Amino acid sequence: MEIERTPTSTQALSAETGLVQLAVEKLYRDGIAARRGAFSQAWVQNLRNDIMKIFWESIQRPGGAIGRGPRRWYVEVQPEMISGFVELTTHPWFLAMSEAVLGPDFEIVEIGFDIPFEGAQYQPWHRDFPSPKESYEERRITSLAFNMTAVDVTAEMGPFEIALGTQWDDGRSWKHEMFPPRDLSPRFAERAIRTFPKMGDLSCRSALTIHRGTAHASMVPRPVLVVGVDAPGAGHAALHDMQVTKAFYESLPDVLKKHLVCRVVEKPEPITQKHDIEGLVMGVDKDY
Repeated sequence: MEIERTPTSTQALSAETGLVQLAVEKLYRDGIAARRGAFSQAWVQNLRNDIMKIFWESIQRPGGAIGRGPRRWYVEVQPEMISGFVELTTHPWFLAMSEAVLGPDFEIVEIGFDIPFEGAQYQPWHRDFPSPKESYEERRITSLAFNMTAVDVTAEMGPFEIALGTQWDDGRSWKHEMFPPRDLSPRFAERAIRTFPKMGDLSCRSALTIHRGTAHASMVPRPVLVVGVDAPGAGHAALHDMQVTKAFYESLPDVLKKHLVCRVVEKPEPITQKHDIEGLVMGVDKDY
């Protein structure tokens, strides 16, 4: 099946100029921005089906899933495993935000998903990797995490909690440069909001913005797809190994080929997870 061709990133930026300008301002101020209703509920239901199938296969394979706390996992996947990968990564808002923040040569370096189940506990406040000098000194964002929920999030589902404006915190004295000391927790709690996205909403954040998953009491899991995007030189591609078949690669729109950091192989290998975050293995109490 031929994949529908999408506009170039320049055309996409032009089409969404007003929305993107406001979103970039919000991203730099708060560390997170969103595009409501970017996709249909039917599209997201297909995404959810993909995620759940991949999760149950991955959890049975050694190294197929990484624990991010009790009853909470992260699974990195190959692009071809997500049926809506092309539509997501060529969406005008995705392209325009990536170009506006990271420049015209941005790199798509990761795709995976987080999934907490009933019984998942609070995570400690954290960021996903140490802050680079460009961020803590120059206040530039050099990487983005796009999140797409696969369910309508409710208060019982352990919503994502994020401390607005903390993407500029230095953090070099923290544990692993990612986990702030407990005495800073009241500051993060004061700045924190919980997010309640609906199916179809697409968000974009700096992974340096301090955040955590919260306690999950619902019987319904809360899967969320994550796509990591870098500015040239940010270096996170080294943590990942995206692979695609030749047929899949040749079917991609040119705008996606330009930005996708991947190897073309005969058959993509199952991923042994690399991006482990040691400090997330244990749950913590709410006030940590």
